Amino acid sequence: MLFILLFGIVSMFSDMTKESAESIRGAFLSLMGASAATIGLVSGLGELVGYSLRFVSGRFADRTRKYWPIVIAGYCLELITIPALALVGENGWIAACILLVIQKFGKAIKKPAKDTVVSFAASQEGAGKAFGLQELLDQFGAVLGPLLLYVIMLFKTDGSTFERYSFCFIALAVPAVVTLVLLVVTRLNFPNPEQFEPDAREYVPLKAGKNFILYIIGISLFAFGFLDYSLVAMHVSRTCNDIISADALPLLYSAAMLVDAAAALLFGYLYDRWGMKVLVLSAVIAAPFSFLVFLGHSSWSLMAGVVMWGVGMGAQESILKAAVTDMTPKSSRATGFGIFSLAFGLAWFAGSWTLGALYDVNLTLMACVSAACQLIAIPFYILSSRKRL
Repeated sequence: MLFILLFGIVSMFSDMTKESAESIRGAFLSLMGASAATIGLVSGLGELVGYSLRFVSGRFADRTRKYWPIVIAGYCLELITIPALALVGENGWIAACILLVIQKFGKAIKKPAKDTVVSFAASQEGAGKAFGLQELLDQFGAVLGPLLLYVIMLFKTDGSTFERYSFCFIALAVPAVVTLVLLVVTRLNFPNPEQFEPDAREYVPLKAGKNFILYIIGISLFAFGFLDYSLVAMHVSRTCNDIISADALPLLYSAAMLVDAAAALLFGYLYDRWGMKVLVLSAVIAAPFSFLVFLGHSSWSLMAGVVMWGVGMGAQESILKAAVTDMTPKSSRATGFGIFSLAFGLAWFAGSWTLGALYDVNLTLMACVSAACQLIAIPFYILSSRKRL
């Protein structure tokens, strides 16, 4: 449990750094001259790189078992790029875009190995509870980070907007350094986390059974239909000015992250008791959010939709990973996480693109496709774990 909590705190400071940068990066790129199309393309490319390369890094982690060096290298590459944004010039949007892709590359390197070492400890404490705690602490960082930038910008009033943003990126070096220091402390205290799960064996390539394949199909459908928050924020800013002001949009996102954190912890604990039934429940709760957010025209429908969206995100970050832990052997689990991330990322990218296009065509059709894909995933969840149900 100490190992899980330490890694959760590492994730918290890491998310303080990353989510803070995420909240102003688009505006920063725009100030440097990048077009909206360029920002969208680079953001999508970064996510595609960040997810698709996890399959390669997962296989590498399983074959070498050098979990700690891979995790530390990935974190360093991911976090160093954020303060480095302060070094680009006022016309340096190309360099900033390159740094964004490099950041996602660093995340791709460390993510399967990180989830794998946490899964070793999770085998003793319960996979749902372990990943739920991870997501809870993660989201505390996601809430605190943007608030930190808000406070910084309250006091940093001199200079142009570009200079203030650059100062913010420099300030984010502080939580980035804290992250790396805590990571080293965790490494020194727990040099061999694979010993948490005692059935150590030589590397055996992952053989994807029928249950795992059905599960991957299910999570891919979920990812395709689950709308990215950027589309939610854009819609709210365009059509809901009478309900919520543009200045309050970050607070709406913070509320969604708090729901995400609470849902991850709750559903994680429930998963350890009831298995995949809990994932089915979370899908039923989250699926209608698109109707409430995009077709509702009141404050209560917006808030209810955002709460449902947060529930879906919480399930995504806790139960989905816990299920991978239960379905894959220790010797090839990083490969399993890599396959999971590859499928999820490709489906998320394709879904975001498709649903974004449908937004300009027909909101009702977009909401129907979003909800339908999430609900169609449910039979695959059930079929992938018939023994547990």
